[in-house]
Order: sequence, then C-alpha cells, then structure tokens
Amino acid sequence: MRVFLCEKPSQGKDIARVLGAGQRGSGCYSGAGVVVTWCIGHLVEAVPPEGYDERYKRWTLEQLPILPERWRVEPKAATATQFKIVTQLVGQASELVIATDADREGEMIAREIIELCGYRGPIQRLWLSALNDASIRKALGALKPSAETLPLYYSALARSRADWLIGMNLSRLFTLLGRQAGYTGVLSVGRVQTPTLKLVVDRDREIASFVSVPFWAIDITLSHAGQSFIASWTPSQGCMDNAGRCLQQPVAQQAADRMRAAGSAQVVSVETERVREGPPLPFDLGTLQEVCSKQLGLEVQETLDIAQALYETHKATTYPRSDSGYLPESMLAEVPTVLDSLVKTDPGLRPLIDRLDPAQRSRAWNDSKVTAHHGIIPTLEPANLSAMNDKELAVYRLIRAHYLAQFLPHHEFDRTVAQFACGGQSLHAVGKQIAVAGWRQVLSAQEEGDADGDDAQRSQVLPALQAGLSCQVGHVDLKALKTLPPKPYTQGELVKAMKGVARLVTDPRQKQKLKDTTGIGTEATRANIISGLLGRDYLLKKGRAIRASDAAFTLIDTVPAAIADPGTTAVWEQALDMIEAGQMTLDTFIAKQSAWMAQLVQQYRGVTLAIKLPPSPSCPQCGAQMRQRTGKSGAFWSCNRYPDCKGTLPVDTSTGKREAPRKQRASRKAS
Repeated sequence: MRVFLCEKPSQGKDIARVLGAGQRGSGCYSGAGVVVTWCIGHLVEAVPPEGYDERYKRWTLEQLPILPERWRVEPKAATATQFKIVTQLVGQASELVIATDADREGEMIAREIIELCGYRGPIQRLWLSALNDASIRKALGALKPSAETLPLYYSALARSRADWLIGMNLSRLFTLLGRQAGYTGVLSVGRVQTPTLKLVVDRDREIASFVSVPFWAIDITLSHAGQSFIASWTPSQGCMDNAGRCLQQPVAQQAADRMRAAGSAQVVSVETERVREGPPLPFDLGTLQEVCSKQLGLEVQETLDIAQALYETHKATTYPRSDSGYLPESMLAEVPTVLDSLVKTDPGLRPLIDRLDPAQRSRAWNDSKVTAHHGIIPTLEPANLSAMNDKELAVYRLIRAHYLAQFLPHHEFDRTVAQFACGGQSLHAVGKQIAVAGWRQVLSAQEEGDADGDDAQRSQVLPALQAGLSCQVGHVDLKALKTLPPKPYTQGELVKAMKGVARLVTDPRQKQKLKDTTGIGTEATRANIISGLLGRDYLLKKGRAIRASDAAFTLIDTVPAAIADPGTTAVWEQALDMIEAGQMTLDTFIAKQSAWMAQLVQQYRGVTLAIKLPPSPSCPQCGAQMRQRTGKSGAFWSCNRYPDCKGTLPVDTSTGKREAPRKQRASRKAS
C-alpha cells in the first residue's frame, strides 16, 4: 500500500482528488493501492521538563541546566485521534510519500511521525509549490528521493531542540532570578522572540530619548511662461546640519526677506536625466506582510492566514510561506496559461492582458536566486473571486498585480533638477515628467514609493527652463519646523526590521549570514513570533503601532546580551545550514548548545538582578501592600495577605499589562 502523508486535511483532499483516491475514510482518503492521510500541523511535540522528571514541575535554580540525554516527543492531546490513524496507516505502508509543506518544518512534521512508527520502507518526497491540479500532477511526476530532503529534517530538529534548551532553561533561570528581585511575572526567553523584542525596546527608547531640534525651511513659488512651480531654499554651509537643515532662524528670515525683495530668480543650471525603473519582484511572504500592513491595515498573522487561504482554499495563488520573490526560468513556459486563467477568473482584465508582452523576461526570472520556494504568484487555473471575502480579494489583487507587472514595460520618467539664484540665495526645484507609465499601470506609487526623492516636488512638472532665464517670484513661505522622533513600529515594519536586521550587526561574517538568510526568523515563523510577544504582553497594540511593555524592558535589560543579539541567531543559522549540507551532525550541534547553556546558567545563577518594579498600590479591602500576580487572564494586583485577604485590583493598561475582565476580578484567586 502506498501512503501519502500530508500536512493538513485540505492538502490531503486536493492530492487525493488528483490521485483518484475518492473513498473517504476516517482521517484519510483511499483508492486502488493508495491511501492519503494527513497530520494537523505537528501531531507530536517535545516533552516538557516535567515529562523527563516529576521534580521539574517545581522551578528551582538548583535543577538548572536541564539537558535531556535522550530527546523525547509525545502526541498532542488535541490531535491524538488523528495521530493514531496516521501511525496505523504508516505502519501498514509498503511505500511512503512525504507530501507535507515543502520546507524545513514540513519535513520535520512528517519525519517525526516516521521515526515514531519505526517505518523502514522506501520513502519519496512530493515537492509542491501550488495545490491546483496541474501543479500537483507535475509534482507527482517528479518525486524526489528521500535522501535529498532528509537533511532538512535534521536541520529542523536541531532548531527545535536548540529552542527548547534556550526556552526551558533561560526562561526558568531569569524568572527565578526575577522573583528574588521582587518581580512576580514570568520572563520568557526565546531564540528569535528575544532579539525581535529588543528591536521594539530599542526603538521605544530611541523615541523616549529623542530631543527635537527646531529648523527652518523656505518654499518659494516661481513661475515662467504662465506655469507655476515650487522651489526650495538651499541654506549655506555654515548654518545647516548634516541633513542640510537650517538651524538658525535669523539666517532663514533674512534669506526669505531678500528673496521677496528680489522679485525674480535666475536659472543657473538645468539637468535632466531619463530614469528607467523595472517592476518590483513578485511577493515573498515578508514583503506581502509589509505591504498589506501599510496599505490594507492588516496584521502580519492576518496576512499570512489570508495568503494561506488563497493557496489552500481558493487554489488561486502559490505556496505563501516563501522567502524568495524570484521565479524559476522553467515557469516562463507557463506564462500564457497563467494569463489565460487570469482572464477567465476576471474578464475585466482583458484590455490590460492584451497590452502585456508574455515573452518579456524581467529580473524576476532567475534560477540562481530561487530558494526552496519561489515568489507568490497566481496559479495555472481559474479562481472563483466571488468565493473570496473583501480582504482575501484585496490581497489576491496585490499578488496578481505584482505578477502582471513583470510583462509591462519599464516605468520611465524624466527627472529634472534646476538650480536658481535669487537675492543672493540659492534655490533648487525638482520636476518629474512621466514618459512611459509601464508597470505603474497595475501598481500604485503609494505601494512602491517614488524613486526620485523629494516629497513635496516629486510629482510636479517644471516648465521649459534653461540657464539664464528669469522666473517670477510669487509666495515665499518661511516654515518653522522641528525634527521628529522615529515612528513606533507597526507589525509590518517590524517584519521588515526582522528581515533587514543585518544592518544592526557589525561582524562582517554574521552580517553576511543574516543577509543570506533574510534576517531573524523565517517567513513561516515571524507572524507567530510577533503574535506570541503580543500574547505574553511584551508587545502592546497602540492603534496600528506596537510598543514595548514594562515587562519587555525588564526582560531585555536582564538577559545576556548574546541572547538578544541578532548576531547570535546568525551563528545558529550558519550551523543549521551546515547540518542541512551534511557538514555538521545534529549531535555535535546539540552538544555545543548544551555546553553553552550550562555555561550561561553557571554564569548567571548567583547574579542579583536590578529590576525596576512598578509602584505597589494599597489593598482596597485591608490597606496592606499588594503584589503583582498572574492569572488566566493576565496580570493583576493581589493583596500580600492572601489568602487571608482576597482583595484584588486590575493592573493599569498603561503599565503594559491587560486589565482583568470585570467578571473575573471579584472571584479570581491569586496564583
């Protein structure tokens, strides 16, 4: 019996349909000699410390470090029924095809089941980038040998065990040290979550310490041949900062007065260049999350869920958890089919499709840039737009637009920079004249940003100017401005910062590794990392912005610098790559991680933490001091005399904790 092991039910249903396995059974589909079954994500999970030894239920410093000699996993309680079905079918298989998601984590989901079952028969790998029928048939005709993707499993296992060592040991260590210092919350530490949290803490500190500096700018309305345009004053070197801003009001005032009095400005020079912009790449997941956050106001997890639905439910787009926007050159042959399916999906596209050049090869088609996955694009078969909700439709249209942009001409414009002299002052004006709209027909300037710079002037068209011409001076606008602090992160911008974290690392090898691996976290995990930090109240939503809580500042100030340093993640990623390439064994990596963990525990075991504690209120019932505790719904104030006094108060949301729901405040028992 040939068993196909998928990652999720919808995936199993699609593959079963193509295989002709139409008989529905309990947790599977079957046909002639074929069974398709599925996991529900990870059916098993790493055993927690108390699963190795009952004494670990109580957290103590003396127990640390916890270093398993033989690693164990156990079935998840929520999916135990499906686990039994899968293990039974795998045990009966004469041949197995791994059909989980085509990535490191998907490999682990299947292989951990295979290991538990002790299956030793032949294994092949189905490598899918889309779940439409044509893509499934194509992948079924090109199954990979098991050995080709087995190293992905060892790499994923190394990542999982390293995360366990850090999370279980350091979370316990610093929580216990925090309690000694009077902090009653849990200080959760993670390999990716902690450096991610540090990004937000550092940004918030930058905002808090920012000192605004006043400066002055002048915009002048000039006109020539009946056409008006805006020019800007260029301060002299002695009165401006490194950013070219004038810091001296009297100088700016005098310049404005002189230009008003002059009445005219003479053109000193005019330079025009033709700028050609190629289309942006198709989306990788991180870029899609950035754009959807900025344009549609979607949270990063929401964008991932929508992209997953477009892939799984609607079969409208390809695999979403991609870290590459490039496309394999072999897919050029599929372009006519994709374009035809897009017209069938949305007949209103016909006029645009007719203007495309399907033979045009943009920079997106590049085998050397394609990783395990390619850019997110529409599939080969028509989709049903009416089945999509408004958000799904909006995200689908963005993905579609980025694909269509590959077959339109470059966006071309003439960028003109004119220099003027007026009343002894220097001015400059920037103009833009679009020559070829090109791919901008399908993508908005808002999404991609303008490449030619000057915000106020980037869209204006200048009149025909040449050196020596005189322009009439109109309104002279002297503006009193001030420098602004950095903006808080939005979720989309935090994903961008996680991807671009290499710029914060000084070590050249680590910097390059972070560039090669596109930062910290993966396309598949960044949304979960951010959601986890929000769920633990380390990050707080403030409108569309996210800010660090008091607990976040406490944690980042407490943990070893190496744990919060993205450079450490780069070192780990390099090791995981070496495992994947067969240059390092899993056992060697875990031995090094265990030794490092033991060293950290030993180093910090006797440290006294300096933790800033929130002021303690008085109990509303007895007047005694209160202390922070954590219940099922978050943190709250509890009387120090509990259980003799059961007075409680909600924690003010401004301190970085959730306020307890009213129904629970009166009855909640201190933890």
